[in-house]
Amino acid sequence: MSADLDRAIAAKGRHISLVIAGTMLAWLALTMIIGPAIGIPGRYALLFDFAALAGLIYALVNIMQLWRLRQTSKNKNQG
Repeated sequence: MSADLDRAIAAKGRHISLVIAGTMLAWLALTMIIGPAIGIPGRYALLFDFAALAGLIYALVNIMQLWRLRQTSKNKNQG
């Protein structure tokens, strides 16, 4: 059971890292490169900012879930 839990923890950590990296890359690309290149008005940049914020909040929720999962795993191993 511990090996399955360790794999689940590792998979969740990889998922979180990909979400954070993908969110930041997409945000930078949309606001710095793609948006100005196609002539999107500056007021639409706020939409990109909100989308990036939503992605980072999703990652934060998953980080909290991962932290609780690791705490549960640690308590099971001790007791």
